[in-house]
Amino acid sequence: MLSKKTKYAIKALVILGKHRDKPPLQISWIAEQEKIPKKFLEQILLDLRNAGYLYSKKGAGGGYSLNKDPKEIFLVNILRITDGPIAMVPCASLNFYHRCDECHQETTCGIRDVFVEVRDATLKILSETSVADIIARETNLIGGVSLI
Repeated sequence: MLSKKTKYAIKALVILGKHRDKPPLQISWIAEQEKIPKKFLEQILLDLRNAGYLYSKKGAGGGYSLNKDPKEIFLVNILRITDGPIAMVPCASLNFYHRCDECHQETTCGIRDVFVEVRDATLKILSETSVADIIARETNLIGGVSLI
């Protein structure tokens, strides 16, 4: 299941992508628009800034803006920043591999074999889907009319 942290991170990136050509957005405004607890959003945006996806400006007229084009921000990277591994079992993870304690023979484990396939299919979708794609999907879902 997608964590609230990841969902909120994606929502924040989408709203920042929609306002890309405008001045930086304040955390309080983003939190209000997306119904995200402000303190939680602060930590999420800090993580995204530290990962290089956001730019922050302090003071009057300050706030957050995208540091990259929405077409260059892929969901796979956001999930790894906010939640860590993509794989559902540690022995199937590419970046966070850990042998399962109860596993006798990894190479003949049917459970692992299935979840490597699940991981690969998930990675394919998440690696090919950007924030720009999410924005385009939202526009299509509301009948081609932009809400922003």
